Amino acid sequence: MSQLNIQTITSVGIDIGTTTTQLVISRLTIENTASGTSVPRMEITAKEVIHRSKIYFTPLLDHELINSVAVANIVKTEYDAASLTPNDIDTGAVIITGETAKKDNAKSILEALAGLAGDFVVATAGANLESIYAGKGSGAAAFSSTRHQVIVNIDVGGGTSNFAVFHEGKAVDTACLNVGGHLIEFEPRSDKITYISKPAQKILTACGLTLSVNDHASMTQLRLITKTMAECVLELLNQNRLTPITQELLMTQSIRSPFSFHKVMISGGVADYVYTEIEPLSVEEVTCFGDLGPLLGWELGKKVVASGYSLEKPTETVRATVIGTGTQSVNLSGSTIHVSEQTLPLRNVIVLAPFATSENIPYQNISLPIIKAVQSLQEDGTNPYIALSIKGPQTMAFADIQALARGILEGMRDYLEEDKPLILILEDDCGKVLGQSIEALALGPIEVICIDQVVVDECDYIDIGKPLMGGRVVPVIMKTLVFNR
Repeated sequence: MSQLNIQTITSVGIDIGTTTTQLVISRLTIENTASGTSVPRMEITAKEVIHRSKIYFTPLLDHELINSVAVANIVKTEYDAASLTPNDIDTGAVIITGETAKKDNAKSILEALAGLAGDFVVATAGANLESIYAGKGSGAAAFSSTRHQVIVNIDVGGGTSNFAVFHEGKAVDTACLNVGGHLIEFEPRSDKITYISKPAQKILTACGLTLSVNDHASMTQLRLITKTMAECVLELLNQNRLTPITQELLMTQSIRSPFSFHKVMISGGVADYVYTEIEPLSVEEVTCFGDLGPLLGWELGKKVVASGYSLEKPTETVRATVIGTGTQSVNLSGSTIHVSEQTLPLRNVIVLAPFATSENIPYQNISLPIIKAVQSLQEDGTNPYIALSIKGPQTMAFADIQALARGILEGMRDYLEEDKPLILILEDDCGKVLGQSIEALALGPIEVICIDQVVVDECDYIDIGKPLMGGRVVPVIMKTLVFNR
């Protein structure tokens, strides 16, 4: 195939979590899959992980701030281990997750990593986004799509447990608890406590324990703590009425899945201990990594099975989030786009897919899923530019286009009050007429970017360039989770 139609690039994905930092380097083949007479369509046709880093403890200046210089040194070290230089890296994504995502770290990370990849996406992944990233990386999204079964992925890391319910490959609900293996820290292989986080203090109070830093914890106390943590996770999973301690630890809304489920997959730092048959029996075994992770994983696995769920093993456990490495693929929108050219170009716009399937949505069900999706993204205090990915109206009839326009305006009302552009990515070929309908129905001036014949997925990032060919075509760069299947 012509070099104009095929290209190989190298991509790096970096996950900076509460406890661990790691990266994956991948080689990706991008091809133009369109016929010679069609608008070019660039897709990733092959992907190969060529280097998995060691798993590092996340370097912190204190318990509130990431040491961005040390993170950059980790990246340089792993480039050397892979026999690569920054010039060999074409693109990449940095995902800041867990407790570290609460901190104001994204800017310093971006500055420290400048020059280490061609074009980094740096995302502070709040609780809901992290849940989706992990569920895609673990294989839960693909499981739900190929098996046609609803499944819940629980990604249990150092500071948080992130829930994502998947139906037909789409995340239909998410939630997050402040439960993780590294909320209490110990001297490795010792019973001496070196740090107790605020969420852990709440758990200790609920357990009736008065442990403090420099105290020595017994195996009985460690079992009580991890059992309480696991019970909080199960309460949320069962969608029961929550006890006071679970309510205190809940960082988002509780799970209210529209679908029943019996399958559970657990990923994250403690996951390997969920699926082991060897129970940690001593304090030294429990604190081998300086935290409670091994015992929390063991207790959680027991409780999930005892509650009657089918426990499915993920394809990725501790690397579930980082395996969703970012890359870029270029697409062009169709010829019926509707754009406000003065707002372009836009970079790193996150995609929300508010509907569980790619089917056309009845008009009466449009606004509420959009409201819920936007609120889930903003619960952690972030306020990014958002693009809605929607198939299109039920038909191209005037009434259905108007209904879709009204539903979108209602669902995005709070977002639009912040004077941000309304960005719509449509599969159907109706961008111009829908954009015109939205402008006509809006109560005041509104900037609309409505592009069509582009397929994107939940949590992709996109760049939208200036219009080409007299405004008939817009270049769209999609930065997708490569290994989400």
